Amino acid sequence: MRRGTMGAVSKRNTATSGPAAPGSDFLQLRPDDAPTGGKADWLAQRLRQAITDRRLTVGSRLPATRVLAAELRVSRGVVTEAYRRLAEDGHVEGRRRGGTVVVATPPAHVPPAGDTPPPHSPFTGEPGADVFDALRAADARIDLTPGRPDLSAFPRTAWLRAERAVLAELSATDLGYGDPRGAPRLRRAVADWLARSRGVRVEPDGILIVAGTAQALTLLNPLLPADGIRAVAVEDPGSLGTRQHLRNGGLSTPPVPVDAHGIRVDALRATGADAVLLTPAHQFPTGVVTSGERRRELLRWAADGGLILEDDYDAEHRYDRPPVPALRSQLTDRLCYMGSVSKLLAPALRIGWLLPPPRHLRALTDAKRFADLGNAALPQLVLAQLMESGQLERHLRLLRARHVRRRDAMIEAVRLHLPGAVVHGAAAGLHLTVTYAPDVPDTDLATAALAHGVKCHPLSWHRQLPGRPGLVLGYAADPPGTITEGVALLGRALRELS
Repeated sequence: MRRGTMGAVSKRNTATSGPAAPGSDFLQLRPDDAPTGGKADWLAQRLRQAITDRRLTVGSRLPATRVLAAELRVSRGVVTEAYRRLAEDGHVEGRRRGGTVVVATPPAHVPPAGDTPPPHSPFTGEPGADVFDALRAADARIDLTPGRPDLSAFPRTAWLRAERAVLAELSATDLGYGDPRGAPRLRRAVADWLARSRGVRVEPDGILIVAGTAQALTLLNPLLPADGIRAVAVEDPGSLGTRQHLRNGGLSTPPVPVDAHGIRVDALRATGADAVLLTPAHQFPTGVVTSGERRRELLRWAADGGLILEDDYDAEHRYDRPPVPALRSQLTDRLCYMGSVSKLLAPALRIGWLLPPPRHLRALTDAKRFADLGNAALPQLVLAQLMESGQLERHLRLLRARHVRRRDAMIEAVRLHLPGAVVHGAAAGLHLTVTYAPDVPDTDLATAALAHGVKCHPLSWHRQLPGRPGLVLGYAADPPGTITEGVALLGRALRELS
């Protein structure tokens, strides 16, 4: 009887505590909530929402695909596909033995503009020295400002591997004060990189490693007046930030119009300036490539005593056009060449290079020495390792494929949501310039866009001469869905102002 009773109890327990219902303690996921045939989409949405509302913070590790699939009683392919979508959006990253980790948080939802007071606009009045800081600090859900590389794509694993290799070989003396011109190993690697990718031949001793193009201009500022140069002509439209750096050094910046072939050299001569700053491989912001005839005209202008400052800021990022060599490949004595890895890896590295005319090298080396004794050695050596190993070129190939998808998404979104707008500079770079009918000032449109949660640059920021209104829109840092939504909000803002 005892045995029978216990047997009955055992049967009852077995019946009531059978296999657990499908679901996971992780985020309380229940596959019964998913629509038929849409489990991967459902799971991706649930994970994305958890990242957005900070239940999953940056650094959180997602369950292994096999484990989560077993708990949800779905195929492993469902979980793998959901993780893949998040990785494409830049929200998670697979790290092999480290699993799948959250690396970026989507901005939280911003209420419609009518529900909250409009933010203070950085677009009011003449842009000051802190205008880019103010715009970066402005609260917005979608950031389409130009010049932002895809920081989620930074090759962390390759960087760590290169750093370990460097540290394994580093001697104690390598940790002391180094050459103010930069680590010899990096200067050799940069010389090889420029020869392969930009057609520039230079000896390592002719390269100065600097903290980006901004520092290159800062070092040049006192040198140019000492050489009798008081004005540096600039392209129009042309970079506001570059213009600010030159003016901070006491130099005037007469504007020179840019047309479909590049800077107009006849207008350059008319300014009487002894120097000009150019972006010939991918003009900022129009995207124009300086034509062969204009290059020859520039060489003749330089031969008459002019100095060219070449800012090769994003020439590696090209998609629908053949490679264009740097102007420095044709001219040495009257040209100062500047480049960096800010758009290729990350601005935070603060690593760039300056190739001055030989007569200016010593003075610029002294200026660098007294500025900071030279860049930090360890990041220089790690970058050299990436260049020597071919990893930097592999990273560039990955970025090009990703950028093309994002650029195409922006072009299509402009077609749908900004009808009549004209897209400029689509063949290369990390941004597009969009011009539209001149009914609405572009600063008003940028202000309205910010109220809708979208950041961008008004084209007029980068002009000194009158011109058609427009926007400068970066696409490198955001997934296609975010880009499409951002441009749709721009279209909405423009309709409300029209």
